[in-house]
Amino acid sequence: METERVTEFPFAYLDRRPRKRARLGWDVPQAPKAQVGMFCGQELGNVTSYASLMAPSETSTISLFDKEVTRNGSPPWREDDKDGHYMFSLGENLTTRYKIQSKMGEGTFGQVLECWDREKREMVAIKIVRGIKKYREAAMIEIEVLQQLGKHDKGGNRCVQLRNWFDYRNHICIVFEKLGPSLYDFLKKNNYRSFPIDLVREIGRQLLECVAFMHDLVFIHTDLKPENILLVSQDYIKVPDYNKSSSRSPKDSSYFKRVPKSSAIKVIDFGSTTYERQDQTYIVSTRHYRAPEVILGLGWTYPCDVWSIGCILVELCTGEALFQTHENLEHLAMMERVLGSLPQHMLKRADRHAEKYVRRGRLDWPEGAASRESIRAVQKLPRLQNLIMQHVDHSAGDLIHLLQGLLRYDPSDRLSAREALRHSFFTKDSLRR
Repeated sequence: METERVTEFPFAYLDRRPRKRARLGWDVPQAPKAQVGMFCGQELGNVTSYASLMAPSETSTISLFDKEVTRNGSPPWREDDKDGHYMFSLGENLTTRYKIQSKMGEGTFGQVLECWDREKREMVAIKIVRGIKKYREAAMIEIEVLQQLGKHDKGGNRCVQLRNWFDYRNHICIVFEKLGPSLYDFLKKNNYRSFPIDLVREIGRQLLECVAFMHDLVFIHTDLKPENILLVSQDYIKVPDYNKSSSRSPKDSSYFKRVPKSSAIKVIDFGSTTYERQDQTYIVSTRHYRAPEVILGLGWTYPCDVWSIGCILVELCTGEALFQTHENLEHLAMMERVLGSLPQHMLKRADRHAEKYVRRGRLDWPEGAASRESIRAVQKLPRLQNLIMQHVDHSAGDLIHLLQGLLRYDPSDRLSAREALRHSFFTKDSLRR
């Protein structure tokens, strides 16, 4: 299971991601404190107590839980670590039903463990949330979202499936189906080499279908990125890497690159998912995938997810994040370098926090740049068309046209997920088959 993270206000730590895309997770700096009483635009007062969210049968057994599992090989009671993380040893039980096999990851929210489910006789991934009030409350909201998505996703083919959840020793534990690696992890282990265009097409189609499904249910994910998209299978094959074949021997491992055997994916991490509302202006999305309306404080809704998908598709084609930055003005300058000038009507409407990025009706760049290094980082970026044509042999024209629709500055002009699915990049492929 991919490591997941509870995102919180004001999301400043999301901007500290190094240019060379170090692994997000346990090496993310400690997040700032969240605003009390709110999470991702939803009032925590709307979430009832944990006991009332459980079925009556569950609440009746939970009070006797510790005595019951002690008789069945439960581990000794341990204090949490200083950050509220659950302390465990491999091979121990997590209730009488689950046996801990390995640690899969760790994040701000807590830890993800691979466990054997004795009842279902299958491996699962269990997210153990830190025993701190704000994280417990956030976990309950995520559970509610997962339950709603699962109720409508009958085939279970779009979003990660919630198997179970329980409250154990002051830790909310969320049980998921076990999936393969994230797209980011796959890219990293593949030395950030691009995916074949046909695989990008299939992944893009599934991602848009999932987001269209969520938007139909008035949910906005708000944190789409390769880390939060998991391959269903961990199997892969090795194929020749023709970009390196001229200078490498077939005996050299770098002559080959990995390609997933299956294109099937599922979206994870609904900790920052929110219902559609008017005038949502707080900061969402991990930096590299953040839409311009979010940075400018213009308010955001469904199109912010679509912008993130455009950035993800570019990354799958090139192997690297499109906007490798950590600062707002530099980020906006990179957008202009790749996509052209920002519309004046958006710059004029920038909120008071973003006004400093605008001067005389245009972006204050390069005059307002923080350093010469920042200017060079922007100048080295190619236009979108050139970038795609460097990496894509066929279907480049259709893909460029699709990306231009997904990455339109004005969210009201941006393609919706449903509209994008009707684009020729997807429909021409279906006609060929």
